Amino acid sequence: MKKIISLLKFTAMLLVLLVVLYPSLIWGIARFSDNNGEGSLIKQNGKIVGYREIGQKFDKPSYFWGRPSAADYNAAGSAGSNKGPNNAEYLKTVEARIVGFLKAHPYLQKSNIPAEMVTASGSGLDPNISPEGALIQVKRVARERKISEKEVNRLVKQNIETTLAGPPVINVLKLNVALNNIK
Repeated sequence: MKKIISLLKFTAMLLVLLVVLYPSLIWGIARFSDNNGEGSLIKQNGKIVGYREIGQKFDKPSYFWGRPSAADYNAAGSAGSNKGPNNAEYLKTVEARIVGFLKAHPYLQKSNIPAEMVTASGSGLDPNISPEGALIQVKRVARERKISEKEVNRLVKQNIETTLAGPPVINVLKLNVALNNIK
């Protein structure tokens, strides 16, 4: 009987610690962060257009495109495809993406396309692409928006973010918001 009482006390202590104290601590830290725990919102003209850390689908020719998503950009169902490079269905999907990318960018060759532009990320919600992934889209975006490639190129270079541990990246949503702000 003593063991059962000890186990019940231990269980109650863990419940208080893990269900009350720890979540309260995390909530308190979030509330005092820069964004009050609301996530990294990106706004345009005072309206929320998305979150910095969640990729969105851009498929219009006048916008920069991000990585394809195995989850169809559904944050509630974030996941990779779990299909490897030897899977025939996966290879067909990637080949179809390559064909579509080349159709929208007829000035490119298959070897010019960075892998990230035709392969989905592990989460299916990657918000970033490499500077190379953005730079190969400059010609299309400039043509569609009827602005100079030089101006679009400058915008891409202004949006390159460096990280401590990884290669430089460009947040596609932030880049497209900046693109919309060009008068």
